[in-house]
Amino acid sequence: MSMGNTNSHGNGKGSGSNSPTKSKGNGATEPKQTNGGNGAAGPVAGAAGALARGMTRTASGADIQDRSHTQFQPVDKLGRILSKKCEELHGIHGVTGDVFARYVFPKYPDLGLKLFRYLRFMSHAKTEHLGLVAFRQQCERFLALLDDSVILENYVRMFGDLNESELIKPENLKNLLRTCYNLAMAHYSDGPQTCRLLNRTLDSVVQSCFFSKESLSPGYICRWLENNVPRLVPPIHKYCVHALSTSHRTIIDNSMASNSETVVSISAINAGEASYGLELQTPILEKTNPFGKELGGGIGNGGGLGGAGMPREPGKPLTEDERERLKNQQPLLPLSEAWLLAGSLPPLYSKPQSVAAPINPNSANLTSHIFLAKLLSLVPSHWTSLYDSRLDGSGTNRFLHHVLGYRGPNLILFRCEDDLLFCVANPNEWRETHLYIGDEGSCCLQLLPKFQMLEKKPKSLYLNTHIRGYPKGLRAGSDPRKPILIVDEHFERLEYRSLQHKILSIEVWGCGNQQQRDVQLDIKKWQVKEAERQRTVKMTAADWMDHPDRYLLELGGRQNYNNSST
Repeated sequence: MSMGNTNSHGNGKGSGSNSPTKSKGNGATEPKQTNGGNGAAGPVAGAAGALARGMTRTASGADIQDRSHTQFQPVDKLGRILSKKCEELHGIHGVTGDVFARYVFPKYPDLGLKLFRYLRFMSHAKTEHLGLVAFRQQCERFLALLDDSVILENYVRMFGDLNESELIKPENLKNLLRTCYNLAMAHYSDGPQTCRLLNRTLDSVVQSCFFSKESLSPGYICRWLENNVPRLVPPIHKYCVHALSTSHRTIIDNSMASNSETVVSISAINAGEASYGLELQTPILEKTNPFGKELGGGIGNGGGLGGAGMPREPGKPLTEDERERLKNQQPLLPLSEAWLLAGSLPPLYSKPQSVAAPINPNSANLTSHIFLAKLLSLVPSHWTSLYDSRLDGSGTNRFLHHVLGYRGPNLILFRCEDDLLFCVANPNEWRETHLYIGDEGSCCLQLLPKFQMLEKKPKSLYLNTHIRGYPKGLRAGSDPRKPILIVDEHFERLEYRSLQHKILSIEVWGCGNQQQRDVQLDIKKWQVKEAERQRTVKMTAADWMDHPDRYLLELGGRQNYNNSST
């Protein structure tokens, strides 16, 4: 049997060691580490003790002293299956990168190759393949990572160049974010989704992080991601852990057709892929009714120019009017921006919804329903379009009519001139008051041209359009003397950093459940009925004698009128 590999670093089981060190294995010098606690950061006490005893490695990277039988059976089974595949394809008794990516990450081979390259780098293997013991050791240590900061830094380094400097370039971070987006969209409820504005979204994050720097350390990028977009990268680790833990059951091998532990049904495989929760983070964008709307299918998905009512000849160049119309009709919230917001805002804005319990307990398919309810106990949140100034009209009254009364978390997007896009996130219902409102989830962000979390504090939101003696308009910022964003009372201009910007369009999304949306619609229906009722108030003759309208008619020279009750 060929020797396996391991890394002299610890496995990150909460050790938190921060002492940088250099270790030698088979003549290889290990690069300095900065953040301890895992295989990417620093040695643990056990590994340091092994080094003190003169631990050596084989050419394929395995620690010679560590040959005990694995405690994690799925990894052992996966290693034996992949080793057999490599022996059949390449005549190598070990695991190669192409076989690992092909069978463990069939849908994302690039991610599989990067993970295998990282495992091989951490083992200091001199061969292109990993020995069976080496593969087992590195997978176990990778799966044992528990600290969120350590996990995040591992993936930042994994998508880097893995050289001595270990500096991360902008394209490395962009590839990591693109992989996270592809994973999230692949498990979208409506099927795999693409977004034509994805590059714009990713560039806004990368430019904000690097700030004109050519390269940064993994530690700095890790801290920046934690402070600005803490929920973007964790789903990729869920997927990798799921793949390494369950692939031994999903790899179909003709020689193991009778092995019930290896061969499972396709339905079970699909159910397993739906169980690790990647589809829960990105919300479903509920589109408004496109019938009679000028924009057609362009809301929320980056639709084409002019919608259904504006057919164009293919290949015909755009006119200036069409270019301006296309610019104004770009969706404020494409799927890539929704994914970015879900990864940066607190979880309450994209909180998954529970599946309803079965209505009939005596149903024949109760067993299957209970199984699916346990497997998919949650469904993605749905963001409902409450207001779009391009469709519902602009102005203060139109904004208040569509937004007030919604008692769930919501997002207000302001698209301004100079390609500026801001977002104000309110975890509560908007109400007009002279006081600052908002709970812990109150946020203010800039999405374009650079992404940055401007502020995340309670009591930082303000809305007043009629109370005299107090500033009017909408404001965001915990300091009343110097708000971060100031929207005038007519919702026409936005002030940011003492500069005025014309507002081109406003969009409001409700992030609560369907019951909160139904309550708002019921309130609006009641208001309409009440207004109609007050228009037809019946009046007696005695009431009419003292009514102000009677004197107005007399002043206008109308002496004869019907004064009977109507």
